[in-house]
Amino acid sequence: MDDQDKIAAWMDAQGLGEGPLENIAEIGGGTQNIMLRFERSGRPYVFRRGPQHLRPISNKVILRETKVLAGLAQTDVPHPRLVAVCEDTSVLGDAVFYLMEPIDGFNAGESLPEPHASDPAIQHAMGLSMADALARLGAVDHVAVGLADYGKPDGFLERQVPRWLSELESYSALENYPGPEIGDVDGVARWLEERRPTQWQPGIMHGDYHGANVMFSRTGPELVAIVDWEMSTIGDPLLDLGWMLATWRYPGQDTVLGQALMDAPGLCTPDELVEQYARNTTRDLTHINWYAVLACFKLGIILEGSNARAAAGLAPKEIGDHLHTATLRLFERAQQLIEGAR
Repeated sequence: MDDQDKIAAWMDAQGLGEGPLENIAEIGGGTQNIMLRFERSGRPYVFRRGPQHLRPISNKVILRETKVLAGLAQTDVPHPRLVAVCEDTSVLGDAVFYLMEPIDGFNAGESLPEPHASDPAIQHAMGLSMADALARLGAVDHVAVGLADYGKPDGFLERQVPRWLSELESYSALENYPGPEIGDVDGVARWLEERRPTQWQPGIMHGDYHGANVMFSRTGPELVAIVDWEMSTIGDPLLDLGWMLATWRYPGQDTVLGQALMDAPGLCTPDELVEQYARNTTRDLTHINWYAVLACFKLGIILEGSNARAAAGLAPKEIGDHLHTATLRLFERAQQLIEGAR
């Protein structure tokens, strides 16, 4: 029995249609997780599981995603609707998986379709829609939606700088990695520790909120779903806004990650993102520059990990070079934000 038949048999037991899976198509994305779209009894589904060769935490990550999606079902946050979860690894031999409803939309990371590609007003509103959706996420009461134990918010901000400095230090164990030549890491770390906010309100964090992890309406600027919840947790939601600012295109500067939306001429400014978020939140945005610097610091160190792995022959050199350039830009942005805050 192949995997399609095993999934169909499991769906039989869940009362989810009958007969074979039809019109199966692979869905690409930024991760190695396997995603398929198919139909059964005329209803469309999206299937998601970990990579073909599971890592030790792959199943845990997939099940965490299902937990946050189940919690979001009670909210106005745009997200893929969870249909059913299979926690039984014996069904596919090793992997847990889940089914969700397809999203009628597109990912703006790679390209913009029409009318988005040629309408600066739509491009401008797409960024504002991202800020709106993020504010909605930040407004969710995570305890009320069953996510009280989804993360460890106590000490969340205090853990960030030591955690990521330790991650950067760990790269030195990789063969042929010359060390992190990425800017004044220690200086940025000191600035973050000296100015860390002392009061904040815990909430759901997406953890990787940028233009390639959301989907937009095919007809207008509306964000229709936030996707890829692998890095979600309970922490300080303002770090998600900082992450958005860290990856946004600033006037007169290169983009950090080179996404289609970031190259659009009508793109709104970082200040407009903050203003739009502020209209839809009760959170104190006084220290938003601090969160943007922390996001540059954290994301830069994460991306430098690919450069270190490439040096050791564990990742393609061109990917390592590309992400190293992104890290340099992130630490340059961190310095600019620090200078602007003085």
